[in-house]
Amino acid sequence: MTEEVGAITGDLEVATHLREAEGAEVSVRYVGTDEWYTVQGSPIKLGNAGDLSTTELRGLHERMVRYLTTPGKIVESNEQPTSLLRFSPTSGGG
Repeated sequence: MTEEVGAITGDLEVATHLREAEGAEVSVRYVGTDEWYTVQGSPIKLGNAGDLSTTELRGLHERMVRYLTTPGKIVESNEQPTSLLRFSPTSGGG
C-alpha cells in the first residue's frame, strides 16, 4: 500500500533510505520506471537513525523487503494490502 496511489502489485523494487530526523523511509517503484511511491507507514521511526551502520541499514532493508513481500491476510477471498503502519508509533499497531 502506498501513500500516493494506494495498492500496487507486480514486479517492484524496494528502497530504504535513512532520513536522520524522520527515520527510515521505505519506497517502491515498478521495475524499470523512474517514479517512486512512499510505502504507507513510512518513515519508520528509529531512535538511533544517525547511528546506524551500513550493515544495520542493509539488515533493516532486508527485513522490510521480507515483510512487504509476505502475502497479506485473506479476508472474504481477497488478500489485504501490506503497509508499514504496524511500525508507526502513532498507528496503534495496525
